[in-house]
Formats: sequence, structure tokens, C-alpha cells
Amino acid sequence: MGDLSACIFGASGGIGAALTARLADRADVPVVYAGARSAMKASGKVRPFLFDLEDEASLAKAAMMMADAPPRLIIVATGMLHGNGIQPEKSLKAQTADAYARLFAINATGPALIARHMLVSPPRTGRFVFAALSARVGSISDNRLGGWHAYRASKAALNMIVRNIAIELARINPEAIAVTLHPGTVDTDLSAPFQRAVAKDRLFSADHAAQRLLEVIDGLTPEQSGRCLAWDGSVIPF
Repeated sequence: MGDLSACIFGASGGIGAALTARLADRADVPVVYAGARSAMKASGKVRPFLFDLEDEASLAKAAMMMADAPPRLIIVATGMLHGNGIQPEKSLKAQTADAYARLFAINATGPALIARHMLVSPPRTGRFVFAALSARVGSISDNRLGGWHAYRASKAALNMIVRNIAIELARINPEAIAVTLHPGTVDTDLSAPFQRAVAKDRLFSADHAAQRLLEVIDGLTPEQSGRCLAWDGSVIPF
């Protein structure tokens, strides 16, 4: 990656925590900003900060905290599929306005507002990466099963948001990259209710997922900016 400070939004989650730990172990990453909704302990290179995706003031405050040494790798490792009475819909009649509002707030609007505050003054030269965790089910052209309406729609929206970010960043810095990443099915609370049908060799530990995602990030080129990439580096069509 080449001596880039990093920032993880969602550093207390399964994948986010694993990404934070792996980045902190790397000699080429001098600082890792680790954001979560509740307090985390500082350790070595890790500098914790608080944020809430539904509180834009907290995102602005987090960005200001990093202004003196802004990161050149930003990973949004947040996301919601179920919880608080929300479950993936199996039919159209199961849709609710509350589910759409909540999932869009967390999966699409939140990352967009992170970009709003973290990309106020992106570097005009040199490598810079903005990556957000998406999902294969957010692909419109790859949707053959239907269902999971609000979640699919929110991740499709995230893919579009990051595509827009990529276009704008390229006008400022031709070396800048913005992508969405599909981590595969990872053994976390998000996927726990849906793991039964997943083959054992396709259910990844959080650490394995973090390793593969960082390998993809390390290999990114500006020509890939705006795309959605899977954990193995393959392109997921929009």
C-alpha cells in the first residue's frame, strides 16, 4: 500500500475489527483511525474515535479529529441486514417503509455522509483509496432470486453512491480510487441467521475476509475505480 494512514468506520464489528488489527500490524501503515459507536481503547498505532451513522455531527467531528494527519485509505465497514424487528423480506407484501428507511440510513446515506465529510479536501496527487463494504445481492443484473428488497436496494444505492464518488475524485486526483467491496459470507452476527445454506469453504472467518479484502485493496488501480469487487478480485456487475 505504501505508507498510507488508514481509517476504519465500523472498527468494532467483525470485519472492521479484523481490518483494524491487520492494518495495525503492517509496517507501511503508520496510523489506524478506528471508529465505533462506543468507546474503544487506544493501542499502539490505533487511534479510536466515536461516530454514529445517523448523527451527521459526529461524522463531521470525526473528520476534524483526523484533519492534521488525514488518512489515505478510508474503509467503511458498516452495514445492516436485520435487527430491531427488521428481517430480510421473502415477498413484496413483507415490505415496510420503516425497513427501507432504516436500511437506507445505515447502508447508503451513512456512507454517503462519511464521504461528504472525509473527502472535503482529498489529496490532489498520490494514491488515495475510499472503499465501502457492499454485497453481491446489491447487483441488479445478478439478481435472479428476488427477495431481501430493502437490503438489496440499499446496497445497490451504495454502489451508485461510490460510483459517483469515483467520478468526482478522478477530477481532483487521477490516482484516487473509490470502490465497493463484497467480502463474501463472513461468520459475523450479520450473517449468523443465514449460514445454514452456505458451504463450509465459503463461510469465511472475519480475519480471512479482512486479509482477502486488503489484498484486493493493495492491488487496486485507478482503472478499477467506481467498480464493485468481490473478495477474490472479480468484478461484480451493477
